[in-house]
Amino acid sequence: MLKLCPRLCSQRCASRVMERTTEGRSTTLYPDKSLDDNYCRNPDASPVPWCYTTDTEVERENCDISKCTEVRVEKRQRSSFTTNCFRGRGEDYRGKVNETTSGIPCQRWDSQQPHEHPFYPNTYECKGLEENYCRNPDGSEAPWCFTSVPEMRTALCLQIKRCADDIEAEDCYHENGKNYRGMVRKTRKGITCQKWNVNTPHRTRINPRTHPEANLTENYCRNPDGDQHGPWCYTTDPKTEFDYCAIKQCAGEKVSMTEPVEKVEFSECGKREDRFQRTRLRIVNGIPGNSPWTVSLRDRKGNHFCGGSLVNPRWVISTKQCFSSCYVDLPGYSARMGTLYRDPQEGEPGVQTIPLTKIVCGPSESQLVMLQLETPAQFNERVSQICLPPERYIVAEGTSCEIAGWGTGDETVLNVAQIPVLSNKECNKYFRGRVRENEMCTNSFQAGVGACERDYGGPLACQNRDCWVLEGVIIPMRRCGHQGQPNIFIRVSVYVDWIKKVMEMA
Repeated sequence: MLKLCPRLCSQRCASRVMERTTEGRSTTLYPDKSLDDNYCRNPDASPVPWCYTTDTEVERENCDISKCTEVRVEKRQRSSFTTNCFRGRGEDYRGKVNETTSGIPCQRWDSQQPHEHPFYPNTYECKGLEENYCRNPDGSEAPWCFTSVPEMRTALCLQIKRCADDIEAEDCYHENGKNYRGMVRKTRKGITCQKWNVNTPHRTRINPRTHPEANLTENYCRNPDGDQHGPWCYTTDPKTEFDYCAIKQCAGEKVSMTEPVEKVEFSECGKREDRFQRTRLRIVNGIPGNSPWTVSLRDRKGNHFCGGSLVNPRWVISTKQCFSSCYVDLPGYSARMGTLYRDPQEGEPGVQTIPLTKIVCGPSESQLVMLQLETPAQFNERVSQICLPPERYIVAEGTSCEIAGWGTGDETVLNVAQIPVLSNKECNKYFRGRVRENEMCTNSFQAGVGACERDYGGPLACQNRDCWVLEGVIIPMRRCGHQGQPNIFIRVSVYVDWIKKVMEMA
Protein backbone atom coordinates (compact mmCIF):
# COMPACT_ATOMS: atom_id res chain seq x y z
CA MET A 1 0.00 0.00 0.00
CA LEU A 2 1.43 3.42 -0.97
CA LYS A 3 1.26 6.36 1.33
CA LEU A 4 1.68 10.10 0.80
CA CYS A 5 5.13 11.33 1.88
CA PRO A 6 4.81 13.15 5.22
CA ARG A 7 7.28 15.85 4.16
CA LEU A 8 5.42 16.66 0.95
CA CYS A 9 2.06 16.64 2.68
CA SER A 10 3.16 19.50 4.92
CA GLN A 11 4.21 21.83 2.10
CA ARG A 12 2.29 25.09 1.80
CA CYS A 13 -0.24 25.41 -0.97
CA ALA A 14 1.43 28.20 -2.95
CA SER A 15 -1.06 30.98 -3.82
CA ARG A 16 -3.87 28.73 -2.61
CA VAL A 17 -5.68 29.05 0.71
CA MET A 18 -8.02 26.99 2.89
CA GLU A 19 -9.83 30.05 4.20
CA ARG A 20 -13.24 29.83 2.56
CA THR A 21 -14.69 28.09 5.58
CA THR A 22 -17.79 30.28 5.66
CA GLU A 23 -18.60 29.42 2.06
CA GLY A 24 -17.47 25.82 1.92
CA ARG A 25 -16.40 23.36 4.59
CA SER A 26 -16.05 24.70 8.13
CA THR A 27 -12.96 23.76 10.12
CA THR A 28 -15.23 22.97 13.07
CA LEU A 29 -16.63 20.04 11.10
CA TYR A 30 -13.16 18.51 10.85
CA PRO A 31 -11.38 19.41 14.12
CA ASP A 32 -9.04 16.41 13.75
CA LYS A 33 -7.98 17.05 10.14
CA SER A 34 -5.24 19.67 10.83
CA LEU A 35 -6.86 22.36 8.70
CA ASP A 36 -4.18 24.89 9.67
CA ASP A 37 -3.06 27.89 7.64
CA ASN A 38 -3.30 27.15 3.91
CA TYR A 39 -1.71 23.70 3.77
CA CYS A 40 -2.98 21.05 1.38
CA ARG A 41 -5.17 18.62 3.25
CA ASN A 42 -7.79 15.95 2.59
CA PRO A 43 -10.61 16.40 5.16
CA ASP A 44 -13.37 14.80 3.07
CA ALA A 45 -11.65 11.61 1.89
CA SER A 46 -11.10 12.82 -1.66
CA PRO A 47 -8.65 10.74 -3.75
CA VAL A 48 -5.78 13.22 -3.12
CA PRO A 49 -5.07 16.28 -0.93
CA TRP A 50 -6.61 19.55 -2.13
CA CYS A 51 -7.33 23.13 -1.08
CA TYR A 52 -9.62 26.07 -1.82
CA THR A 53 -7.95 28.49 -4.23
CA THR A 54 -7.49 32.26 -4.38
CA ASP A 55 -8.78 32.19 -7.95
CA THR A 56 -12.40 33.38 -7.90
CA GLU A 57 -13.09 31.24 -10.96
CA VAL A 58 -11.81 28.00 -9.36
CA GLU A 59 -13.30 27.01 -6.02
CA ARG A 60 -11.00 24.10 -5.21
CA GLU A 61 -8.13 22.22 -6.84
CA ASN A 62 -6.13 19.07 -6.22
CA CYS A 63 -2.57 19.58 -4.98
CA ASP A 64 0.38 18.39 -7.04
CA ILE A 65 1.79 15.93 -4.51
CA SER A 66 3.20 12.62 -5.65
CA LYS A 67 2.87 9.36 -3.79
CA CYS A 68 5.90 7.95 -2.06
CA THR A 69 7.90 5.61 -4.26
CA GLU A 70 8.64 3.29 -1.36
CA VAL A 71 6.12 1.35 0.60
CA ARG A 72 5.83 3.04 3.98
CA VAL A 73 2.80 1.72 5.74
CA GLU A 74 2.10 3.04 9.18
CA LYS A 75 0.54 0.12 11.01
CA ARG A 76 -2.37 1.21 13.12
CA GLN A 77 -3.16 -0.14 16.52
CA ARG A 78 -5.63 -2.96 16.22
CA SER A 79 -7.62 -1.36 19.02
CA SER A 80 -8.39 1.67 16.83
CA PHE A 81 -10.59 -0.47 14.57
CA THR A 82 -13.95 -1.79 15.73
CA THR A 83 -15.99 -4.71 14.45
CA ASN A 84 -19.11 -4.94 16.64
CA CYS A 85 -19.77 -1.23 17.18
CA PHE A 86 -18.47 2.16 15.99
CA ARG A 87 -16.87 5.22 17.56
CA GLY A 88 -17.24 8.81 16.44
CA ARG A 89 -18.52 8.75 12.87
CA GLY A 90 -17.54 5.14 12.30
CA GLU A 91 -14.60 5.79 9.98
CA ASP A 92 -12.68 3.01 11.76
CA TYR A 93 -15.54 0.50 11.69
CA ARG A 94 -14.38 -2.78 10.13
CA GLY A 95 -17.28 -5.08 10.96
CA LYS A 96 -19.21 -7.30 8.55
CA VAL A 97 -22.68 -5.74 8.59
CA ASN A 98 -23.65 -5.63 4.92
CA GLU A 99 -27.22 -4.35 4.81
CA THR A 100 -28.96 -1.06 5.54
CA THR A 101 -31.13 -0.24 8.54
CA SER A 102 -34.21 -1.40 6.62
CA GLY A 103 -32.58 -4.71 5.58
CA ILE A 104 -31.60 -3.86 2.00
CA PRO A 105 -28.37 -5.63 0.93
CA CYS A 106 -25.42 -3.33 0.21
CA GLN A 107 -23.72 -3.05 -3.18
CA ARG A 108 -20.11 -4.25 -3.36
CA TRP A 109 -17.57 -1.44 -3.20
CA ASP A 110 -15.64 -2.87 -6.16
CA SER A 111 -18.78 -2.86 -8.31
CA GLN A 112 -20.35 -0.02 -10.30
CA GLN A 113 -23.74 -1.70 -10.48
CA PRO A 114 -26.44 -0.65 -9.89
CA HIS A 115 -24.80 2.63 -8.80
CA GLU A 116 -21.70 4.25 -10.26
CA HIS A 117 -19.50 5.84 -7.59
CA PRO A 118 -15.94 7.14 -7.04
CA PHE A 119 -15.11 5.00 -3.98
CA TYR A 120 -12.84 2.45 -5.62
CA PRO A 121 -11.15 0.20 -3.00
CA ASN A 122 -7.74 0.70 -4.59
CA THR A 123 -8.18 4.49 -4.50
CA TYR A 124 -9.39 4.58 -0.89
CA GLU A 125 -7.08 1.81 0.23
CA CYS A 126 -7.13 2.78 3.93
CA LYS A 127 -10.91 2.91 4.24
CA GLY A 128 -11.56 -0.83 4.51
CA LEU A 129 -13.81 -0.99 1.44
CA GLU A 130 -14.10 -4.78 1.42
CA GLU A 131 -16.92 -6.85 -0.01
CA ASN A 132 -20.21 -5.00 0.55
CA TYR A 133 -19.67 -4.10 4.20
CA CYS A 134 -20.98 -0.85 5.69
CA ARG A 135 -18.18 1.71 5.84
CA ASN A 136 -17.67 5.48 6.10
CA PRO A 137 -15.08 6.58 3.54
CA ASP A 138 -16.29 10.19 3.29
CA GLY A 139 -16.75 11.27 6.91
CA SER A 140 -20.54 11.03 6.97
CA GLU A 141 -22.30 10.85 10.32
CA ALA A 142 -22.24 7.03 10.50
CA PRO A 143 -21.29 3.92 8.45
CA TRP A 144 -23.27 3.60 5.22
CA CYS A 145 -23.27 1.87 1.85
CA PHE A 146 -24.57 2.04 -1.69
CA THR A 147 -27.62 -0.21 -1.87
CA SER A 148 -28.35 -3.07 -4.23
CA VAL A 149 -31.65 -1.43 -5.18
CA PRO A 150 -31.43 0.82 -8.28
CA GLU A 151 -34.07 3.20 -6.86
CA MET A 152 -32.13 3.87 -3.62
CA ARG A 153 -28.55 5.10 -4.05
CA THR A 154 -27.25 5.22 -0.46
CA ALA A 155 -28.46 4.47 3.06
CA LEU A 156 -27.02 4.55 6.56
CA CYS A 157 -26.41 1.41 8.60
CA LEU A 158 -27.92 2.71 11.82
CA GLN A 159 -28.43 -0.77 13.23
CA ILE A 160 -24.72 -0.80 14.11
CA LYS A 161 -24.46 0.26 17.74
CA ARG A 162 -22.19 2.96 19.08
CA CYS A 163 -19.38 1.58 21.28
CA ALA A 164 -20.00 1.83 25.02
CA ASP A 165 -16.75 3.72 25.59
CA ASP A 166 -17.83 6.32 23.02
CA ILE A 167 -20.98 7.21 24.94
CA GLU A 168 -20.74 9.65 27.80
CA ALA A 169 -21.75 8.52 31.27
CA GLU A 170 -25.06 10.38 31.59
CA ASP A 171 -26.38 9.49 28.20
CA CYS A 172 -30.10 8.98 28.72
CA TYR A 173 -32.99 11.31 29.43
CA HIS A 174 -36.51 10.88 30.77
CA GLU A 175 -39.67 11.78 28.80
CA ASN A 176 -38.63 14.58 26.41
CA GLY A 177 -35.48 15.50 28.37
CA LYS A 178 -36.72 18.86 29.65
CA ASN A 179 -35.31 18.01 33.08
CA TYR A 180 -32.04 16.57 31.79
CA ARG A 181 -29.13 17.98 33.81
CA GLY A 182 -26.22 15.85 32.58
CA MET A 183 -22.90 17.04 31.21
CA VAL A 184 -23.01 15.84 27.59
CA ARG A 185 -21.84 18.70 25.39
CA LYS A 186 -21.63 17.20 21.91
CA THR A 187 -24.21 16.77 19.19
CA ARG A 188 -25.11 13.44 17.60
CA LYS A 189 -22.60 14.25 14.82
CA GLY A 190 -19.79 14.93 17.29
CA ILE A 191 -19.80 18.74 17.02
CA THR A 192 -19.04 20.60 20.26
CA CYS A 193 -21.91 22.67 21.66
CA GLN A 194 -21.78 26.46 21.83
CA LYS A 195 -22.06 28.03 25.30
CA TRP A 196 -25.60 29.18 26.07
CA ASN A 197 -24.47 32.61 27.31
CA VAL A 198 -22.42 33.63 24.28
CA ASN A 199 -23.50 34.73 20.81
CA THR A 200 -20.67 33.25 18.76
CA PRO A 201 -20.95 31.78 16.20
CA HIS A 202 -24.75 31.92 16.63
CA ARG A 203 -26.92 34.55 18.28
CA THR A 204 -28.93 32.66 20.91
CA ARG A 205 -32.67 33.21 20.94
CA ILE A 206 -32.83 30.89 23.96
CA ASN A 207 -30.31 31.64 26.72
CA PRO A 208 -29.97 31.85 30.54
CA ARG A 209 -31.70 35.23 30.54
CA THR A 210 -34.76 34.11 28.56
CA HIS A 211 -35.01 30.72 30.32
CA PRO A 212 -33.55 31.16 33.83
CA GLU A 213 -35.18 27.96 35.11
CA ALA A 214 -33.68 25.71 32.40
CA ASN A 215 -30.20 25.35 33.94
CA LEU A 216 -28.47 26.60 30.77
CA THR A 217 -24.94 26.31 32.16
CA GLU A 218 -21.72 26.11 30.16
CA ASN A 219 -22.40 24.34 26.86
CA TYR A 220 -24.26 21.35 28.26
CA CYS A 221 -27.10 19.80 26.27
CA ARG A 222 -30.52 20.90 27.51
CA ASN A 223 -34.12 21.08 26.35
CA PRO A 224 -35.37 24.49 27.49
CA ASP A 225 -38.23 24.65 24.99
CA GLY A 226 -39.56 21.12 25.56
CA ASP A 227 -38.60 19.88 22.10
CA GLN A 228 -40.15 16.42 21.75
CA HIS A 229 -37.01 15.12 20.02
CA GLY A 230 -34.90 15.53 23.14
CA PRO A 231 -32.00 17.67 24.46
CA TRP A 232 -30.21 19.91 21.99
CA CYS A 233 -27.74 22.78 21.83
CA TYR A 234 -26.47 25.56 19.63
CA THR A 235 -23.34 24.30 17.86
CA THR A 236 -19.86 25.67 17.27
CA ASP A 237 -20.27 24.98 13.55
CA PRO A 238 -21.10 28.33 11.86
CA LYS A 239 -23.26 26.50 9.31
CA THR A 240 -25.37 24.56 11.84
CA GLU A 241 -27.40 26.71 14.24
CA PHE A 242 -28.50 23.84 16.45
CA ASP A 243 -28.64 20.07 16.58
CA TYR A 244 -29.79 17.29 18.87
CA CYS A 245 -27.34 15.74 21.29
CA ALA A 246 -25.74 12.31 21.52
CA ILE A 247 -28.11 11.22 24.27
CA LYS A 248 -30.64 8.40 24.15
CA GLN A 249 -34.01 8.17 25.84
CA CYS A 250 -33.74 6.06 28.97
CA ALA A 251 -34.52 2.36 28.49
CA GLY A 252 -38.15 1.37 28.92
CA GLU A 253 -39.53 4.87 28.31
CA LYS A 254 -41.66 5.76 25.32
CA VAL A 255 -43.45 9.04 24.64
CA SER A 256 -46.13 8.97 21.95
CA MET A 257 -45.17 10.94 18.85
CA THR A 258 -48.76 11.31 17.63
CA GLU A 259 -52.06 12.37 19.13
CA PRO A 260 -55.60 13.14 17.90
CA VAL A 261 -56.37 16.74 16.95
CA GLU A 262 -60.02 17.79 17.06
CA LYS A 263 -60.06 20.87 14.83
CA VAL A 264 -57.67 21.93 12.09
CA GLU A 265 -57.72 25.38 10.50
CA PHE A 266 -55.42 26.92 7.88
CA SER A 267 -55.28 30.36 6.31
CA GLU A 268 -52.95 31.43 3.49
CA CYS A 269 -51.19 28.19 2.58
CA GLY A 270 -52.06 25.18 0.45
CA LYS A 271 -54.29 26.96 -2.10
CA ARG A 272 -54.29 26.16 -5.81
CA GLU A 273 -56.33 26.15 -8.98
CA ASP A 274 -57.05 22.64 -10.28
CA ARG A 275 -56.09 22.81 -13.95
CA PHE A 276 -56.36 19.08 -14.62
CA GLN A 277 -58.97 16.43 -14.04
CA ARG A 278 -58.24 14.24 -11.02
CA THR A 279 -57.34 10.62 -11.51
CA ARG A 280 -56.61 7.52 -9.51
CA LEU A 281 -53.55 6.70 -11.59
CA ARG A 282 -50.14 6.88 -9.95
CA ILE A 283 -47.08 8.99 -10.72
CA VAL A 284 -45.68 6.15 -12.83
CA ASN A 285 -47.96 6.12 -15.87
CA GLY A 286 -50.02 8.90 -14.26
CA ILE A 287 -51.28 12.11 -15.88
CA PRO A 288 -50.10 15.73 -15.68
CA GLY A 289 -51.27 17.62 -12.63
CA ASN A 290 -50.99 20.87 -10.75
CA SER A 291 -48.93 20.90 -7.54
CA PRO A 292 -47.59 24.46 -7.12
CA TRP A 293 -45.62 23.59 -3.95
CA THR A 294 -43.74 20.70 -5.57
CA VAL A 295 -40.21 21.72 -6.57
CA SER A 296 -37.61 20.03 -8.73
CA LEU A 297 -34.19 19.76 -7.11
CA ARG A 298 -31.37 20.25 -9.60
CA ASP A 299 -27.72 19.17 -9.49
CA ARG A 300 -24.73 21.21 -10.69
CA LYS A 301 -25.43 20.20 -14.29
CA GLY A 302 -29.03 21.37 -14.04
CA ASN A 303 -30.47 17.86 -14.03
CA HIS A 304 -33.51 16.93 -11.95
CA PHE A 305 -32.62 14.38 -9.26
CA CYS A 306 -35.30 14.60 -6.55
CA GLY A 307 -38.48 16.34 -5.48
CA GLY A 308 -39.28 18.62 -2.59
CA SER A 309 -42.09 20.70 -1.07
CA LEU A 310 -42.11 24.45 -0.56
CA VAL A 311 -43.25 25.13 3.03
CA ASN A 312 -42.02 28.72 3.27
CA PRO A 313 -40.74 31.32 0.77
CA ARG A 314 -37.17 30.39 1.80
CA TRP A 315 -37.45 26.69 2.72
CA VAL A 316 -37.99 23.35 0.96
CA ILE A 317 -38.48 19.96 2.65
CA SER A 318 -37.08 16.81 1.02
CA THR A 319 -35.48 13.51 2.09
CA LYS A 320 -31.89 12.86 3.12
CA GLN A 321 -31.61 9.95 0.65
CA CYS A 322 -31.32 12.57 -2.09
CA PHE A 323 -27.98 13.76 -0.69
CA SER A 324 -24.72 12.01 0.08
CA SER A 325 -24.46 13.53 3.57
CA CYS A 326 -25.58 16.38 5.82
CA TYR A 327 -22.44 18.31 4.84
CA VAL A 328 -22.77 18.24 1.08
CA ASP A 329 -21.40 21.34 -0.65
CA LEU A 330 -24.41 23.06 -2.25
CA PRO A 331 -22.89 25.59 -4.69
CA GLY A 332 -24.43 24.77 -8.06
CA TYR A 333 -27.51 23.04 -6.63
CA SER A 334 -30.90 24.70 -7.09
CA ALA A 335 -34.66 24.35 -6.74
CA ARG A 336 -36.88 24.91 -9.76
CA MET A 337 -40.58 25.76 -9.46
CA GLY A 338 -43.42 27.40 -11.35
CA THR A 339 -43.61 24.91 -14.23
CA LEU A 340 -45.21 21.54 -14.90
CA TYR A 341 -42.33 20.58 -17.17
CA ARG A 342 -39.23 18.81 -15.96
CA ASP A 343 -37.16 20.62 -18.57
CA PRO A 344 -39.08 23.79 -19.52
CA GLN A 345 -38.12 25.72 -22.61
CA GLU A 346 -35.85 28.68 -22.08
CA GLY A 347 -37.91 31.81 -21.50
CA GLU A 348 -41.02 30.04 -20.26
CA PRO A 349 -42.86 32.63 -18.13
CA GLY A 350 -43.22 32.01 -14.41
CA VAL A 351 -40.29 29.60 -13.99
CA GLN A 352 -38.18 30.26 -10.91
CA THR A 353 -34.78 28.60 -10.38
CA ILE A 354 -33.29 29.51 -7.01
CA PRO A 355 -29.88 28.36 -5.68
CA LEU A 356 -29.74 26.28 -2.49
CA THR A 357 -27.57 27.71 0.29
CA LYS A 358 -28.02 25.41 3.29
CA ILE A 359 -28.97 21.83 4.14
CA VAL A 360 -30.23 20.90 7.61
CA CYS A 361 -30.73 17.24 8.50
CA GLY A 362 -33.69 16.30 10.67
CA PRO A 363 -33.83 14.38 13.96
CA SER A 364 -32.45 10.84 13.98
CA GLU A 365 -34.47 8.42 11.85
CA SER A 366 -36.60 11.26 10.40
CA GLN A 367 -34.94 10.89 6.96
CA LEU A 368 -35.88 14.55 6.37
CA VAL A 369 -33.79 17.51 5.26
CA MET A 370 -34.64 21.19 5.02
CA LEU A 371 -33.08 23.19 2.20
CA GLN A 372 -32.74 26.96 2.39
CA LEU A 373 -33.18 29.04 -0.77
CA GLU A 374 -30.81 31.89 -1.55
CA THR A 375 -33.72 34.25 -2.23
CA PRO A 376 -37.43 33.95 -1.37
CA ALA A 377 -39.71 32.27 -3.88
CA GLN A 378 -42.26 34.61 -5.45
CA PHE A 379 -45.79 33.28 -4.88
CA ASN A 380 -48.32 33.35 -7.72
CA GLU A 381 -50.84 30.94 -9.28
CA ARG A 382 -47.97 28.63 -10.27
CA VAL A 383 -45.92 28.81 -7.05
CA SER A 384 -47.30 28.60 -3.52
CA GLN A 385 -46.41 27.03 -0.20
CA ILE A 386 -48.12 23.96 1.19
CA CYS A 387 -49.50 23.97 4.74
CA LEU A 388 -47.79 22.16 7.59
CA PRO A 389 -50.00 19.86 9.68
CA PRO A 390 -50.64 20.40 13.40
CA GLU A 391 -47.97 18.81 15.59
CA ARG A 392 -48.48 15.05 16.05
CA TYR A 393 -51.60 15.05 13.86
CA ILE A 394 -52.84 11.69 12.55
CA VAL A 395 -54.55 11.66 9.17
CA ALA A 396 -57.77 9.64 9.26
CA GLU A 397 -57.77 6.29 7.46
CA GLY A 398 -59.40 6.50 4.05
CA THR A 399 -58.51 10.18 3.54
CA SER A 400 -57.79 10.75 -0.14
CA CYS A 401 -54.34 12.27 -0.64
CA GLU A 402 -52.07 12.75 -3.63
CA ILE A 403 -48.43 12.35 -4.54
CA ALA A 404 -46.57 14.38 -7.16
CA GLY A 405 -43.29 14.02 -9.01
CA TRP A 406 -41.31 13.86 -12.23
CA GLY A 407 -39.79 10.44 -11.51
CA THR A 408 -40.78 7.66 -13.86
CA GLY A 409 -43.43 7.34 -16.53
CA ASP A 410 -44.14 10.50 -18.54
CA GLU A 411 -41.05 12.25 -17.22
CA THR A 412 -41.50 15.44 -19.24
CA VAL A 413 -44.34 16.73 -17.05
CA LEU A 414 -45.26 16.72 -13.38
CA ASN A 415 -47.44 13.71 -12.61
CA VAL A 416 -49.94 13.51 -9.77
CA ALA A 417 -52.05 10.68 -8.41
CA GLN A 418 -54.61 10.15 -5.70
CA ILE A 419 -54.26 7.41 -3.08
CA PRO A 420 -56.17 6.81 0.19
CA VAL A 421 -54.50 6.72 3.60
CA LEU A 422 -54.06 3.35 5.30
CA SER A 423 -53.82 3.14 9.10
CA ASN A 424 -50.51 2.05 10.59
CA LYS A 425 -52.32 -0.85 12.25
CA GLU A 426 -53.48 -2.23 8.90
CA CYS A 427 -50.16 -1.37 7.22
CA ASN A 428 -48.23 -3.34 9.84
CA LYS A 429 -50.16 -6.48 8.97
CA TYR A 430 -48.29 -6.42 5.68
CA PHE A 431 -44.92 -5.24 7.02
CA ARG A 432 -45.07 -7.41 10.17
CA GLY A 433 -44.86 -4.55 12.63
CA ARG A 434 -41.95 -2.69 11.00
CA VAL A 435 -43.87 0.55 10.36
CA ARG A 436 -42.97 3.05 13.06
CA GLU A 437 -44.96 5.87 14.63
CA ASN A 438 -43.02 8.50 12.66
CA GLU A 439 -44.17 6.88 9.41
CA MET A 440 -47.56 6.67 7.69
CA CYS A 441 -49.00 4.51 4.94
CA THR A 442 -51.28 4.66 1.95
CA ASN A 443 -52.99 1.83 0.09
CA SER A 444 -50.99 -0.20 -2.37
CA PHE A 445 -50.54 0.80 -5.97
CA GLN A 446 -52.23 -1.15 -8.69
CA ALA A 447 -50.78 -2.44 -11.96
CA GLY A 448 -47.17 -2.05 -10.82
CA VAL A 449 -47.04 1.74 -10.88
CA GLY A 450 -45.98 4.16 -8.18
CA ALA A 451 -43.43 6.59 -6.76
CA CYS A 452 -39.87 5.77 -7.83
CA GLU A 453 -36.40 7.27 -8.03
CA ARG A 454 -36.37 11.06 -8.60
CA ASP A 455 -39.85 11.26 -6.99
CA TYR A 456 -38.14 10.91 -3.60
CA GLY A 457 -38.52 13.93 -1.34
CA GLY A 458 -41.79 14.93 -2.99
CA PRO A 459 -45.08 15.51 -1.14
CA LEU A 460 -47.88 13.33 0.07
CA ALA A 461 -50.49 16.10 0.20
CA CYS A 462 -53.90 15.71 1.82
CA GLN A 463 -56.77 18.17 1.41
CA ASN A 464 -58.36 19.76 4.48
CA ARG A 465 -61.35 21.79 3.33
CA ASP A 466 -59.87 24.08 0.63
CA CYS A 467 -56.25 23.80 1.79
CA TRP A 468 -53.63 21.20 0.96
CA VAL A 469 -51.45 19.94 3.80
CA LEU A 470 -48.02 18.23 3.67
CA GLU A 471 -48.74 15.05 5.63
CA GLY A 472 -45.97 12.85 4.25
CA VAL A 473 -42.66 12.86 2.35
CA ILE A 474 -41.89 10.25 -0.29
CA ILE A 475 -38.96 8.01 0.72
CA PRO A 476 -37.29 5.06 -1.03
CA MET A 477 -38.81 1.64 -0.52
CA ARG A 478 -37.36 -1.78 -1.16
CA ARG A 479 -39.46 -2.22 -4.30
CA CYS A 480 -40.56 0.68 -6.50
CA GLY A 481 -44.32 0.86 -7.09
CA HIS A 482 -44.76 -2.84 -6.27
CA GLN A 483 -48.29 -4.07 -6.82
CA GLY A 484 -50.07 -5.04 -3.61
CA GLN A 485 -47.49 -3.39 -1.33
CA PRO A 486 -48.64 -0.46 0.86
CA ASN A 487 -46.57 2.68 0.53
CA ILE A 488 -44.65 4.16 3.46
CA PHE A 489 -43.99 7.88 3.93
CA ILE A 490 -42.35 9.92 6.67
CA ARG A 491 -45.11 11.44 8.84
CA VAL A 492 -44.43 15.18 8.75
CA SER A 493 -46.59 16.04 11.80
CA VAL A 494 -44.03 14.32 14.06
CA TYR A 495 -41.39 16.85 12.96
CA VAL A 496 -43.37 20.10 12.69
CA ASP A 497 -41.74 21.51 15.84
CA TRP A 498 -38.28 20.84 14.37
CA ILE A 499 -39.28 22.36 11.01
CA LYS A 500 -40.51 25.58 12.66
CA LYS A 501 -37.43 25.71 14.90
CA VAL A 502 -35.08 25.52 11.91
CA MET A 503 -36.92 28.35 10.13
CA GLU A 504 -37.05 30.53 13.26
CA MET A 505 -33.37 30.11 14.12
CA ALA A 506 -32.22 30.85 10.60
